Amino acid sequence: MPPIRTPRPALAAVALAVSLTACSAGAASGPGSSAAPAGQDGPPAKVTVVAREAGKPVAVTAAGGTLASVTVTDAKGGRLAGRAAAGGGRWTSDRKAAPGTSYTVEVVSRSSGGKETTTRSSFSTAAAERVNRLTLAPGKGTTVGVGQPLSIVFDRPVTRKADVERQLRVTTSNGTEGSWGWITDHSGRDRIDWRPREYWRPGTKVTLEADLNGTDSGDGWFVRDYRTGFTVGAAQVVRVDLDAKRLTLVKGGRTVRTVPVSGGTPGGDKRSWRGTAVLMAKEGTIRMNSETVGLGDAYDKLVDYSLRLTWSGMYAHAAPWNAAYFGRANKSSGCIGMSSADAKSFYASVNVGDPFEIRGGDTKGVVAEGNGYGAWNVSWADWKAKSALR
Repeated sequence: MPPIRTPRPALAAVALAVSLTACSAGAASGPGSSAAPAGQDGPPAKVTVVAREAGKPVAVTAAGGTLASVTVTDAKGGRLAGRAAAGGGRWTSDRKAAPGTSYTVEVVSRSSGGKETTTRSSFSTAAAERVNRLTLAPGKGTTVGVGQPLSIVFDRPVTRKADVERQLRVTTSNGTEGSWGWITDHSGRDRIDWRPREYWRPGTKVTLEADLNGTDSGDGWFVRDYRTGFTVGAAQVVRVDLDAKRLTLVKGGRTVRTVPVSGGTPGGDKRSWRGTAVLMAKEGTIRMNSETVGLGDAYDKLVDYSLRLTWSGMYAHAAPWNAAYFGRANKSSGCIGMSSADAKSFYASVNVGDPFEIRGGDTKGVVAEGNGYGAWNVSWADWKAKSALR
């Protein structure tokens, strides 16, 4: 069932246009100074602070003079950096004002005669009626395989996708080419993934700066920024041939080992998926219940060395009950099963983010982008077209 969409929050605009109480500072003097003779400094510049609604920049203007400096600080000491326009009569913050935040503004203005005046004021923005939050993957500081995308799942719908995507900045240690793509997560929520054009190069360091505080997603506001980063590990690829009933681990282009397996039973709902799936998690020993994936009461058991490949329930794992079929027939309920000894060794060798390239003639279809990490099943041109900034 898709998420219920509610109207965008109506945040009250907070407009503050004031002539501020001033405290004088010494006038500039010396060769080349524009200061007027004593008694002719002229009136101080009229400073106006415009505190627009959350999601808009803070602006400061000076009539009858120029702005020497502007400092906008929130209650936690964080600053909204900004810049003055040509002529020095207007200053605008680079970042947007965040909802439910109090700001202090200190302005040093200079009159037409060169006299400097300091003014201070404060304002607050209205609190957000709805807040949007997100979940990042992979985890901060982790080392992952060459197929792992940078993935963001949002708690609330994102209808202003371009506004959100503009606030996301990916930096890599080697200038990796990549693109954001908007998709629907298996949970039904909005999601955006950043994947490289090809598999990552081992050793690549990836950083995300999500400067979202004060950004309206269309059905909720972000009230904080996010930072994360990860490192790409060894170049490992797992190749699964369901027709040949074998699994091959390739590391650095060299085959490390090949083991017999049994995939999903042909001809129905118990078939496996094909295409490239990325190892999402090493879950170890877990309880698998067929009713949770729509297969009735076919099984309910503890399964060892479980490696999750999709949200819909496809795993690679130990399956000793299917020993007679390894390398001979596909007789599982959709997973890729192998002996306990092979599963133990394989489990120790692979890493989260390793791509599983699965092929076979009788499958349920290709792994979808949001069913785990299926972005590799989309051509590069089609993936770039999923960006809201294309």
